[in-house]
Amino acid sequence: MTSDEPSKTASAEAGGRLGDRLAGQVALVTGASSGIGRAIALAFLREGADLVVVARRAERLNALAEQAQHLGRACRLVTGDVREEDTASRATQAALDHFGKLDLLVNNAGVGIYKPLEETSPDEYDTMMDSNMRSTFLFTRYVVPILTRQGSGVIINVSSMAGVMGFPGEAVYCATKFAQVGFTQALDRELRPRGIRVGVLCPGGVKTEFAIGTGRTEEGVAASGMLEPEDVADAALLMATQRAGSRIIEIRLRPMIEPLAGRDPE
Repeated sequence: MTSDEPSKTASAEAGGRLGDRLAGQVALVTGASSGIGRAIALAFLREGADLVVVARRAERLNALAEQAQHLGRACRLVTGDVREEDTASRATQAALDHFGKLDLLVNNAGVGIYKPLEETSPDEYDTMMDSNMRSTFLFTRYVVPILTRQGSGVIINVSSMAGVMGFPGEAVYCATKFAQVGFTQALDRELRPRGIRVGVLCPGGVKTEFAIGTGRTEEGVAASGMLEPEDVADAALLMATQRAGSRIIEIRLRPMIEPLAGRDPE
């Protein structure tokens, strides 16, 4: 299976009875090849959504498409760098070409490089700001006209607890995540009159490969009491399935096990 090609759907359900809270809806998820993005994609599939998934690693997207096929859902793959406008354009066009609509956008893609400010290079600043905030801007910019024409839709931005409080050694990363929170708050007011709901997820540390080698270690993550990706996916699903008359603007998630004083995991 190659990028931008559809998976074949199957009628058989997998893993027991599936839900239908997103039946008939189409979701676009960035950074869907691993971690939080993959967990959200799977949660949406299990609730009946069809997907457009975006990431750079085609082989991992292919694996996700196979799971979609097993669940009887359609999954379009778009490989590319989320920092590039062309990737956002191709992804939204894929939704329109193959489904004729788009109901949900999850801006999840991002990177973290944790180090003191004076050790952070301008290139690392650009990498974080473009991967985290520019991608959120680009995909939202392409999706909003579609949702506006429909008069409905949900945009979920995956930020971080580093978007609501500062952490030492993460000044630039925090800046990108604060930007996502502010972007969300402004769009909530701008887009609500058009019937579009916009919310932000702010999880603490999550047990994924995120920032491994750029501030975290596999051993440290494995031994931590961090959240599971499925915890964040459940919160995204809650946002995505609100009744038409309500909206969730922000969800903050923290693990049950965390220090009561000192530096908390972000």
